[in-house]
Amino acid sequence: MSGHSKWAQIKRQKGVNDARRGQLFTKLGREIIVAVRAGGSGDPNMNFRLRKAIDAARAANMPMENIDRSIKRALGGGEGAQLEEITYEGYGPGGAAVLIYTLTDNRNRTVSEIRNVFSKNGGNLGENGCVDWIFENRGIIEIDLTGKNADDIYLEAIDSGAEDVEQPDAGDVVMTVYTAANEVETVRGALETKKIPVTKSDTSLVPKTTISLDEKQSLQTIRLIERLEDLDDVQNVYTNAEISDAAMGGED
Repeated sequence: MSGHSKWAQIKRQKGVNDARRGQLFTKLGREIIVAVRAGGSGDPNMNFRLRKAIDAARAANMPMENIDRSIKRALGGGEGAQLEEITYEGYGPGGAAVLIYTLTDNRNRTVSEIRNVFSKNGGNLGENGCVDWIFENRGIIEIDLTGKNADDIYLEAIDSGAEDVEQPDAGDVVMTVYTAANEVETVRGALETKKIPVTKSDTSLVPKTTISLDEKQSLQTIRLIERLEDLDDVQNVYTNAEISDAAMGGED
């Protein structure tokens, strides 16, 4: 899982700083709209996907009035009725799998922009199904290790129903716990009952296998994914690239 973790670190370090705030809020608002439509409810207590979308929006300091406006738009049948959820697949430099989740009202524009980014950044847009089998939907919970014993937290996480726990490196202050996608809230609740500080819980696509890249390929892959994320219609990008330590240092 280390490739996923390292890429998550890159996104945590760079995401909010690099994203144009207006564009970020637009993407978060779109996810809220589609979450309401897909879940059939504007109540986050009744709609898990909406709750996730609102949590993400609040983490990005999106004003509550923007969140409420997006929910009202969705309930009114406006923009949400025009947005399509489309996934694109391809390969980055060095052969890493790249999976792109989009929300769009114009699929021709979206695929053209994505193909252009791939071609300009050493990757290739592939056919549907070429890489999606590499990823599985899993629950991801992050635990604050500050002042905690990692071995104790590991045992508590397994006892709470975690399927897998990523062993932290020396000096890490976050432990990542993996669950079945439909068990993430149950495991989170069990951890919080034990007074274990959960900082984040979500579901995400996680690679079943990773591919190691050298420094040059790692930097090219990071650049490719950042360019894809800059596209207005792109909501999330997933990869099974295991980014080299040298490239990680260069991106700090």
